[in-house]
Formats: sequence, C-alpha cells, structure tokens
Amino acid sequence: MTVKLSTGARNALAGATGFGATFEAGVLFVYSGPQPLSADNAPSGTLLGIVTRDGGTFAFGSPENGLSFGTPASGTVAKKAADNWKFSGIARGTAGWFRLMGNASDGLGQSATAPRMDGSVGVSGADLNLSNIAVEVGAPHTIDVFQFTIPAQ
Repeated sequence: MTVKLSTGARNALAGATGFGATFEAGVLFVYSGPQPLSADNAPSGTLLGIVTRDGGTFAFGSPENGLSFGTPASGTVAKKAADNWKFSGIARGTAGWFRLMGNASDGLGQSATAPRMDGSVGVSGADLNLSNIAVEVGAPHTIDVFQFTIPAQ
C-alpha cells in the first residue's frame, strides 16, 4: 500500500484537528497513472473522476455533497455508512491513484501546507479498491469502503 500524507495533513493529524475534521466535507479525485512522489506535489496523470456524496456537484468552501466520516473506532475512521460516495467518469482511462482533500481549495498545485492524502487505486489490495478501474466518460462508480487506520505501533 502506498498512502502518502502531505506535510499539511501530517501537521493537522499531529495537532488538534484530527483526520475526520481535516477532510470533513472534502472531495476525492481519481487520476490515471502513478501517484506523485509526495502528496505535497501537484497531481499527475489525467483526472478521471471526482468522488462526492451521491455523485453531486462539489464546490470548495461549501459542505454540500462533500464527503463525511463516521466516529473513529480502534484508530480507524471510515466513510459514514449512510453516505453514498460516487463519481461518474469525466475522462477515459485506467484509475491508478487518488487524492483526498479537505473542503478548502488549495489550488491543486505544489503545497506543503494543504492537507491531502494520496493513495493507490486497484481492484484489490490497493488503498482504494474499485470493482472496475477502467473509467469511461459518464460511467458511474461507487466507493463502498473507504477507511484510514492510524497504526498503534
């Protein structure tokens, strides 16, 4: 697995904010190709889809259709069970990685202060598993499971 946290996310997690609050009402972008070496870097690859609640329109600065997390247990936080995380393909390609961002726009460029989490996408054994990583324009995809665990050791 290849989860990478930006400096901004690591600082937020180390401080009083916490994972759920850092990424509350945020958005998840799905890209093709390999993920950047650091979550501080600008995204690489083609943007294939934007994951929101119910696949709705997302605007930075507004909580509408932003992603939400449930109450953590045993160091693990997951998407709210009642929420439907979805996206429709906006470009054709093979999903390779994702970027989770909070609700505030960070300009999507290089940043050592923006909270971001990058991870791999696959059909199994990845940080984010999709039933099909081949994305077609307009094709719907759902995220049934999304969780992040802070290890005990």
